[in-house]
Amino acid sequence: MLKDKVAIVTGGSRGIGRAIVLALAQTKARIAFNYLKSDYAAKSLLKEVEKLGSQALSNKFDVRDFNAAKEFVEKTKEYFGRLDILVNNAGIIRDSALMNMTLDNWKEVVDTNLGGYFNMTRACIVTFLKQRSGNIVNISSVTGLTGRARQTNYAAAKAGIIGFTKALAQEVAPFNIRVNAVAPGFIETEMTKDLKPEYVEKIKGLIPKGNFGTTTNVADAVMFLLSDDSAYITGQVIQVDGGINMK
Repeated sequence: MLKDKVAIVTGGSRGIGRAIVLALAQTKARIAFNYLKSDYAAKSLLKEVEKLGSQALSNKFDVRDFNAAKEFVEKTKEYFGRLDILVNNAGIIRDSALMNMTLDNWKEVVDTNLGGYFNMTRACIVTFLKQRSGNIVNISSVTGLTGRARQTNYAAAKAGIIGFTKALAQEVAPFNIRVNAVAPGFIETEMTKDLKPEYVEKIKGLIPKGNFGTTTNVADAVMFLLSDDSAYITGQVIQVDGGINMK
């Protein structure tokens, strides 16, 4: 049902973003994704998308750059001729106790994980409003719902995404635009692979499912929110966390 639709995915070359790009490609949606560092990962992903019989466009830029985000959206529309979907996923971590956190580490995380979402959404929203259709999925985190020690910058940004999602959903619902969020828990990605084994076992003991999730688990939730199966859902946050945040 997403065949030939055009989606933008930020932070698309690795981890959760990569899984979302591949899931979209399997439906024959066409995808534009950005990345910040790895040219090799981006080129590899383009080839995988082609093997799945779809099309993809990549662009290397920092989502903190308002003008670069705007240019990428315009380039996507020119290349594919339309725009239907935005998945805001690009994010970073710079963990430390607040007493040791530098201003740069605070700003880098908040400006990327929250400011980048504003930049990309602002660049897409006029198109969505004019065509009276669009679907936005924002990747947040269970940390944005519960907080986590040594992640005040990350938790603040991810909580901000949830507020951003709910406010925008109310604003644009009359224009047939849906806005939802997915809040992953502990997922097997490059962000978690360097955790100490004893810490991993401690965390698994807190997860009712007993294991970390996969990037595919997150992508599946995103795909549900992008599909017509969720046509009457907006302003919601789906937690993909193995039950760790049940209250």
